[in-house]
Amino acid sequence: MDNKKFYRILVPGVSLYLWIIFVYIGILAFYGHWIITVIGLLIFCYLLYYNARNRSLTTREITKYIENLTFHVDSATKDTLLHFPLPMVVLNLHGIITWYNPSFGKIFQGQELFEKPIQFFIKELQPSKLIENKDDISLDLTYEGRYYHILGNVVKVDSAPESNYMIVLYWIDNTQLKSLENKYRDEKYVESIIMIDNYDEVMQSTEDVTRPQVLAEIDRRLNNWISFTGGILKKFERDKYIFLFENKYLSKFEEKKFDILDNIREINIGNKIPVTLSIGIGLNGSSILENDVYARAAIDIALGRGGDQVVIKDGDRLKFFGGKTKELEKRTKVKARVVAYALRELISQADQVMIMGHQHGDIDSVGASIGLYRGVKNKGKNAYIVLSSFNPTVNNLLLRLEKAEEYNDVFISRSQAMDMVTDKTLVIVVDTHRTSFTECPELLKETSHIVIIDHHRRGVEFIENAVLTYHEPYASSTCEMVTEILQYMEEKVKLNTIEAEALYAGIAVDTKNFLFKTGVRTFEAASFLRRAGVDTTSVKQLFQNDLDTFIARADIVKAAEILRGNIAISVCPENTKNAQLIIAQAADELLNITGIAASFVMCKVNGETIISGRSLGDINVQVILEKLGGGGHLTVAGAQMPDTSVETARQKLKLAIEQYFEEMNEKN
Repeated sequence: MDNKKFYRILVPGVSLYLWIIFVYIGILAFYGHWIITVIGLLIFCYLLYYNARNRSLTTREITKYIENLTFHVDSATKDTLLHFPLPMVVLNLHGIITWYNPSFGKIFQGQELFEKPIQFFIKELQPSKLIENKDDISLDLTYEGRYYHILGNVVKVDSAPESNYMIVLYWIDNTQLKSLENKYRDEKYVESIIMIDNYDEVMQSTEDVTRPQVLAEIDRRLNNWISFTGGILKKFERDKYIFLFENKYLSKFEEKKFDILDNIREINIGNKIPVTLSIGIGLNGSSILENDVYARAAIDIALGRGGDQVVIKDGDRLKFFGGKTKELEKRTKVKARVVAYALRELISQADQVMIMGHQHGDIDSVGASIGLYRGVKNKGKNAYIVLSSFNPTVNNLLLRLEKAEEYNDVFISRSQAMDMVTDKTLVIVVDTHRTSFTECPELLKETSHIVIIDHHRRGVEFIENAVLTYHEPYASSTCEMVTEILQYMEEKVKLNTIEAEALYAGIAVDTKNFLFKTGVRTFEAASFLRRAGVDTTSVKQLFQNDLDTFIARADIVKAAEILRGNIAISVCPENTKNAQLIIAQAADELLNITGIAASFVMCKVNGETIISGRSLGDINVQVILEKLGGGGHLTVAGAQMPDTSVETARQKLKLAIEQYFEEMNEKN
C-alpha cells in the first residue's frame, strides 16, 4: 500500500472531525439536551471560523512563497543570462539580432548590434545555413583575428505563433587553443631528402679539375636556400642530403614553387649537362620515423616521375612541384642487367607466368607482353598474356599472331586468368604501374609475386607489393626496356620475326617514328631488333589505315579550336569507328601545323571521355592531364574521365590549361 494513502487513513483531515462533531450535536438535540446542544453549536461555529481563517492564512503564505520563489528564479535566470560567461546572441529566422548579452557585445567593441542582421557583420553566419542544422548548430569562424567555435540551436517561442522561432548561438573563444595548435603544427619537424638525380651524368660531362667546384656550388646554393629556416642540412651520400626544418617554413618554399630547382639548374661551371635535383618531403607522420618513411616514399615518386621535381607526402596526400623538363636518358645498362638476372630467377621459381598490360592495350603494351612471353618460353615455363580489350592499333598484329600456331592458347581473358592463377604464379605488369589501369586488377590480389616494367612517369597510385620494379621514365617505351632485358636473360636471344616486329612497332609508335624521346639506347634496341629479323616495311603495314579512318582524322584536324595561339583542341564525333586510334593519330597530325606546340583530342567511348595529348616539348601535356586524373610524359600523355560528357571534359581541359600557364607565370 502507498505510504501516503496509509497516512491519510491513520490521520484523517480536519473536515472529518468537524462532521463528527456536527453529528454528535444533532444526536444531543434529538434527545432533548438543549443546553449542551447550544454550547456545542457555539463551539462548532468557532471551530468552523478558526478552520476557515487558518486555511486562508496558509493559502496566502503559500501563494506569497511561490510568488517570491518565482521572482527569485526569474531574477536568477535574467542575472545568469546577463552575466553568462560565454557570448550569447538571439536571432530571428532572418538573422536579425533580437537580444545579446554584454559578453557578445564586447566582441564587436561597442558597435550597435540590436535589430541588425548578423550576416552584415559576419558573412559566414547565413540564417539559411543555420536553420539547415537547427538541432545541432556547430561551426568555426574567425573574427578580428580571434577564433570562435559556435554552438546553438533553433527553438520555438511558446507564447508566440507557431511560425515564430528564434536562433540561439553560444560563442566559445578558441583563440588560445588555436594559437597552441598552430604553434604545435608550426614547430613540428619536417624531413626532406634531396638528391642530385643526374649526378653520374653531370660528373662524366665535367672535367676533373672543375668537378669539386660544381659540387661546392651545389652545396653553396643549397645552404643559401635553407639559411632562413635555421634547419639542418647534412650530406649522407655523394649525391644525397637530408634536410630537417620546422613545418612553418614549408609554406614559404611552396610560395616560391621551390625555386631551388631552377637555381641549381643554372649552375654552369664547366658542366655540359645541367644539374637537376629531386626532393622528397615527409610531414605530419605520427613520429620522426614515419616522416622518414614518407620522405623516402616521396623521393621514390619524384625519381619515378623523371626527376627534377619536388614531391610532398602528407599522410596519403601528395603534392607535386616542378617536373617541367624532359627526362635525361641514362646511358648505363647496369639496372637493365640486374633486373634481367632477378627476373630470370623469379621465372625459374614460378609454376607459370601471366603477363598483362593496361586496359585497352596499345602496341607498346601488347608488344612488350609478346617479347616477355618469348623470354619466359625460352626458360621452359608456361606463359600467358591477359588481354580482354585492346586498341585498334594492335588489330593487324593480332591477326598475324593468329596465323602462328604457337599463339593459339597464349591470349586469355580475365575470367580465365582468375581460374588459372595460383599463389606461385608470377604476374608481370607492363606499360602501367597503376592497379586500377591494369587489364585485371583482381589478379594482383591472388599472388604476391608481381613484377612491374613501365616507362610512364609515376603517379599517385602505384602497385606497392611488387617484388621487382623496373620503372624508368626516361625510356622511350616499355618495348625498349623489354628488349634490353631480353638481351641479358640469355646469351643468345631467340626471337621470332613477328615478336621482334611487335617490339620494334612498340618503340616506333611511342617515339613517333624515332622523333620524340629517342636516345642512344633507343637506337641500340631498334638495331638489335633489326638484326633479329625486323622488316621495317612489314612494321609500317601494321599501321595502315583505311580511307574512312583517314577522312575521320582529317575532319578532326579541320575542326580544331586554337587556344592561346599555339594549343589545338578538337573532338572526335560520336559513333566514330576506332575512335581511340583516330584521336591519337589526329593529336599527332595537329603538331604538324605551323605554330602548334601542343594538341588535345578527345572522344566518348563506352561512357567515358578519353583525351589524347601531344606536345613538341615546350608545353608539358603530362602536367596538364594529371589535373584531370591522367598522366604520361612531357610530350605524350592521356586521360580517361568516367561519367563525363565531352563538353564537360573540354571545359575542364581548358581550365587545366589555364591553371598550368598560371603556375608557369608564377614560377617565372
